[in-house]
Amino acid sequence: MTATPATRRSFLALALATPLAASALAACGSSGPGQASSGGATMWILTGQPGEGIRTDAVDTFNEANGDQEITLTAFQNDAYKAKIRTAIGADQAPTILPTWGGGGLRDYVSNGKVEDLTPFFEENADLKDKLFSSAFAAATVDGKIYAVPCEAVTPIVFYYNKKLFDQVGAQPPATWDDLMALVPVFKGAGIAPVSLGGQSRWTNMMWLEYLYDRIGGAELFQAIYDGEADAWSRPESLDALTKVQDLVRAGGFVDGFASIAADSNADQALLYTDKAAMMLHGAWTYGSMKADGGDFVTGGQLGYVNFPTVTGGKGDPAATVGNPSGYYALSATATDEAKAAAQEFLAEGLVTDATTDAWIAAGSVPIVVGADSRFGDSEDAEWLQFVYDLASGAPTFQQSWDQALSPTAADALLENIEKLFTLSVTPQQFADAMNATTAS
Repeated sequence: MTATPATRRSFLALALATPLAASALAACGSSGPGQASSGGATMWILTGQPGEGIRTDAVDTFNEANGDQEITLTAFQNDAYKAKIRTAIGADQAPTILPTWGGGGLRDYVSNGKVEDLTPFFEENADLKDKLFSSAFAAATVDGKIYAVPCEAVTPIVFYYNKKLFDQVGAQPPATWDDLMALVPVFKGAGIAPVSLGGQSRWTNMMWLEYLYDRIGGAELFQAIYDGEADAWSRPESLDALTKVQDLVRAGGFVDGFASIAADSNADQALLYTDKAAMMLHGAWTYGSMKADGGDFVTGGQLGYVNFPTVTGGKGDPAATVGNPSGYYALSATATDEAKAAAQEFLAEGLVTDATTDAWIAAGSVPIVVGADSRFGDSEDAEWLQFVYDLASGAPTFQQSWDQALSPTAADALLENIEKLFTLSVTPQQFADAMNATTAS
């Protein structure tokens, strides 16, 4: 088994967020776009392989074994799904089972009474809950209640490094932030960019803040932001994180011209595997891309990876991680009782199975299933898969990517202000003030 080459967008499909081609598996009948003509259960999924095939096979297998509770499947391109689901939910015609990113979007569904409280479902299906990474449930939980089923694969943000370049300067990967800052002049002195960054994409910059906030302030710092607490962005720990990232910018830690490098073209990854840059903070999805495009960089053992460095005096747990905890499916609150019953049967018995677990592994991904590492076998990527599995399964907290966790309005403001922060166009306090204003609104 080999890792499938992918970009951030295609791996966000695993977290249900990918722009890909639409399917012709349209639901039929006169009861609206989210309802099967018989009143039975319906399910919407996103297209694009390997995810679409795995999802479709799971539904087909369930339908074959449950002829009296068949689920009608419809697949959508990401952008089409986003438009369709807003209309369907507003008209109470949502599918029985719907993809969600969790976080801020799910919270909106909950506040408007559009999705079912699945806390009782998990009490009745404790074996399913125990089977899944506990860290995946945070993004599915609103006010202490679970409103979505975590599933599919996990993609944490990973600190990558080029072993060849580290050997060249006689250095070790940084264990602390101070170590990282000390490495900047070492690599610059050797004519090597310390850190690759596709800053034009902005969400790549966000990863640095996600980890710094967690390492300095602990999980409760972003939780305060997510909960909308007043002035949470300007807490001392927040300002410390903002200052530290600007310290790295001023020290020349990022490759020259980082603000004009686009991550979608994988140019940032190329800087790492062509020995132009020594380090890179990026998603687990980049492993497959570097393996496919980087010659023998991956297969030759030159790619190193560790968890993000600690910050001396910080409150965060060094084992915590950030990124995309899993994919999620919610249950429509407006579905019929018959449809809800069939849907819950599928969520309990058909969504996470041995077959789907093996399929995600075969695609080069790590399923959010406890013990899935026993299935890695003799994969040539077994070491990498085990690293991701250990990182995700052992994380005391798994902070969801901010642009998914926050409301769309706050996420847009965040990316705009992150760009200004990294180009030194605003101070940490100005960044915090701008974000506090967004949260307050």
